[in-house]
Amino acid sequence: MPPTPQPLAAVALGGLLVGAGATHFAFPAFYDPMIPRQLPGKPRTWTYGSGVVEIAVATAVLARRTRRHGALAAALLFTGVLPANIKMAIDARGSDSAAYRAGTILRVPLQAPLIGWALRVRRRAR
Repeated sequence: MPPTPQPLAAVALGGLLVGAGATHFAFPAFYDPMIPRQLPGKPRTWTYGSGVVEIAVATAVLARRTRRHGALAAALLFTGVLPANIKMAIDARGSDSAAYRAGTILRVPLQAPLIGWALRVRRRAR
């Protein structure tokens, strides 16, 4: 019997998380300013660490037997990065780039559909 195909929503969510995690390594300077100064250590360490977490969560979402837990972890991750997105939008107010300012503002409300997507993947996981 052939293996059951992966649900598209789970594969897409996993792909999004892998891609997002990879950008933490490809473009760390983009993420470093989001790291609150109150956190110990260097921002770059937190940037790389969060990239590892996104890739690990993606792996859990893509594996059928860990999908329910992985999707819940994705929803929690999306919730957890909301403060960083808000900080980024506030910090961007002084930017000369209107596109950058708009992009940082749009990231904030996008967290809600991402959380909902992850929770739907969790509900549909077997």
